[in-house]
Amino acid sequence: MPELTNINYIKTLMNQYHFQTSKSLGQNFLINPSVCPKIAEFGHAETGFGILEIGTGIGVLTKELAKRADKVVALELDEKLFPILKETLSEFLNVKIIHADALTYDLHQLIQEEFQGLQVAVCANLPYYITSPLIMKLLEEKLPLKTITVMVQKEAGQRLCAPVGSRESGAVTVSVAYYGKAVKLFDVSRGSFFPAPNVDSSVIQIECYAEIPWRVQNEKLFFQIIKTGFSQRRKQLAGVLAGNFSIPKSDIQEIFQKAEISPSVRIEALTMPQLVELSNSFHQYLFL
Repeated sequence: MPELTNINYIKTLMNQYHFQTSKSLGQNFLINPSVCPKIAEFGHAETGFGILEIGTGIGVLTKELAKRADKVVALELDEKLFPILKETLSEFLNVKIIHADALTYDLHQLIQEEFQGLQVAVCANLPYYITSPLIMKLLEEKLPLKTITVMVQKEAGQRLCAPVGSRESGAVTVSVAYYGKAVKLFDVSRGSFFPAPNVDSSVIQIECYAEIPWRVQNEKLFFQIIKTGFSQRRKQLAGVLAGNFSIPKSDIQEIFQKAEISPSVRIEALTMPQLVELSNSFHQYLFL
């Protein structure tokens, strides 16, 4: 079988199965042969691991994962790809493709049913439009994952991996850092895809904490503070939170003082430990 990164072979498959890529589904197939082996190697595709893949394309990454891991389960939304995948992945008995939307699928049940006795990692070339919601779903559901290794838009990767407390950070930066440690592995140019997107990409990896290290007293309140603060990130945080929570000015000053944080600070300047302290100070004021 020709290499799945061969653009002529890709076009032959598409013609044979009357398939056209969908912009709405973010379908851009990798034609750079060096990328998927690197993702597989970085992403714990190895003996003792089951790999969950989100979106298969024509199976370029799936194939590399299946070569290395004990089992690969891939969720693919576009049913029109299934005849192609039946051909391109025919040699692999350790691959299961499920027609499903990863954003709504019960991933706890999938892991329990498909990966018994295996460590689990996620590897995916993500459609750009689901990057943040999918990553947050994987993290917020506290799935038993070793790592999440995904290709994302380069700008999104910079934001996801930015240090908490830097100007590049945002609400999603803090949310990811709460659940794990994110690092950029390498960049992928737009010319590595067919059809080529309008932006470059990065492969990032989130090492998921087995136990969350932050001692947050109220997770719901913590993330509410993060979302509210970053929605007006250029304003002084005390004023933003006082208005959102209907807290008198004298009380908001006391909350910040207890957390040893200046009321005039902007949220983007706060480190994770400071955000935790502030959230816990709010919790004590609101609920104790």
